[in-house]
Amino acid sequence: MIVRIQSAGVTGIAASPVDVEVDGAQAGQNPAFTVVGLPDKSITESRDRVRAAIGNAGYDFPFMHITVNLAPADLKKEGPAYDLPIAVGVLGVSQQIDPDAISRHAMIGELALDGRVRPVAGVLPIAIELKKRHVRSLLVPADNAGEAAVVQGIDVIPVDHLREVVSFINGNLPIEPFRADVEKYFDRSGDHPFDFGDVKGQEAAKRALMIAAAGGHNVLMLGNPGVGKSMLSKRLPTVLPRMTLEEALETTKIYSVAGQVTREQPLVTQRPFRAPHHTISDAGMIGGGTTPRPGEISMAHNGVLFLDEFPEFNRNTLEVMRQPLEDGTVTISRASGSLTFPARLMLVAAMNPCPCGYLGHPKKKCSCTVRMIAQYRSKISGPLLDRIDIHLEVPSVDFKELSGEARGMSSAEMAAAVQRARDVQTARFQRAREGLHNNAGMNDQEVSKHAALRPDVKSLLDTAMESLHLSARAYTRIRKIARTIADLEGASDIGPEHITEAIGYRTLDRAEA
Repeated sequence: MIVRIQSAGVTGIAASPVDVEVDGAQAGQNPAFTVVGLPDKSITESRDRVRAAIGNAGYDFPFMHITVNLAPADLKKEGPAYDLPIAVGVLGVSQQIDPDAISRHAMIGELALDGRVRPVAGVLPIAIELKKRHVRSLLVPADNAGEAAVVQGIDVIPVDHLREVVSFINGNLPIEPFRADVEKYFDRSGDHPFDFGDVKGQEAAKRALMIAAAGGHNVLMLGNPGVGKSMLSKRLPTVLPRMTLEEALETTKIYSVAGQVTREQPLVTQRPFRAPHHTISDAGMIGGGTTPRPGEISMAHNGVLFLDEFPEFNRNTLEVMRQPLEDGTVTISRASGSLTFPARLMLVAAMNPCPCGYLGHPKKKCSCTVRMIAQYRSKISGPLLDRIDIHLEVPSVDFKELSGEARGMSSAEMAAAVQRARDVQTARFQRAREGLHNNAGMNDQEVSKHAALRPDVKSLLDTAMESLHLSARAYTRIRKIARTIADLEGASDIGPEHITEAIGYRTLDRAEA
C-alpha cells in the first residue's frame, strides 16, 4: 500500500510543497529501505534516524521493502525536516497509524534517535506556503510552534515526540493548536538597552542620524577614534519606525531559514542591527555557499547594517554590496539555478578621517601625509560612495560636555519625529512603484516630481554646486536629503534652509574636488 503525507521544503526563503510517498511491499527474504526524489545526504541518512526513532519509541520497524519518494522528483530536497513524515509514512504502511487519518495533516520535523522531534529551519515560509495550499493542520516541533502559528488560518500542532504524533493522529491524544500572541511579540519590540538620551554632546550628529532614519538614507560617519561613532550607530534602531506585521514576517522568514528564530521570540519585531567584522568574506556579506544561505546584508533586511572601520573591509566585499544597496535584493546564481534574498536596509559605515585617525583632532597631531590620506580614502570607491547619501563628520566632545548633566533629545522624542516623517512618505508613495517606501529610494524621475525646487531654492543649490565644487552625483542626493528634512519640519515645499542643511552632509564630495 501507499501512504502520502504533505510536507514542504525551503529554497532560498521560499517554500515548495513536497509530497512524501511511502510504499510498503512484502520483502520476502530481502527487506530494504530506499529514499528517492533527489534527496541530499542528510535525507539519505534519515533512513537510519527513522529506523532508530521508530524502534526506540516503542514501535516495530516493518519487515518490508519500503520505498520513499519525495515528489516532485525534479526538486532538490535538503535537510532533516522530512524525518517525521517519513517515519509516519512507514508506520502508516505497517498499519501502526491509521493511514486514512494521516492524510488530514501536513508535517515537518527532525527525529532524534530516541524519537524526540527536534526543531528545523524554515518553518515560517513552510507554514505560509502550506496555508496557500489550503492545508488545515500542520504538525511541527514544539520549539517551532510559535513561529508557524504566526500564520493565521492554519492549525499548528506542537509535538515533542514521535509517540505524541502517533497518538494524536490515531485520535488517542488530543493536542490543542498553538495560538501565537502577535501583539505580545510586538510589545517586546520597544525594549532597547540603548537610548540617544545617554549620549552627551554630539547633538549635530544625532540630528543627522534622525534625518537618516526619517528618510532611510545611508550614512558614512567620519571621526577620530573614541568620538562615539559606534555608540551613536548602536542607538539608531531605537529611533526607526516600528516594524509593520508585513515587515516582521519578511524579516522573520530570513531568520527562520538561517535557523536564528528563538522559541521565546518567534517573530522578529525589532529592526535588525548587524555589525559584521571587517574580516568577513564575500559570501558572508551577501550570502552564498553550496546551498545558498542569506548573508549579513540580508540578515539586516528592514534594519541597519553597521560597518565599522569601513576602509578595512576587503575591497571586493564592499564592491559586491553595490547592486544590493541599489536594488534592495541579492541574487545568488549557481549552476542549479538562482536565488533571490531581500536586502532593503540602511547602511551605516564608520571610518577614521586618516590612517592614524587624528586628522582634525583638537589636541593630537596627525602624522599622515596628504598622499597617505588620499590612499586611505580611495579604498572606498566612487560608485559605492555614490550610494551613501549622508557624509557625517563626528567631532570630538569637550570634557565639560561629557561630565555635564545636560541631556539631549531622547530616543523616544527622536522616534516620534521620525515616525511623523515616515507617515508623510508612506502617504506620498502609496501609489508609487513597488519597493519605494522612503525618500532614499527615489530615482531621478521621482526626485524631480517629489523634491521639486522653487526657482530661488534651485538658484541657491546651483550656486553651492559651483562655489563648493560639488560633484554631479551630489546634486540628486542633496535634493533627497532636503526632502526628508522638509518632511521632518512638516513643510510641503523644500526651502532654502533645508537645502543649506542638506549641502552640509556632502563632506566627501567637497574633499574630492
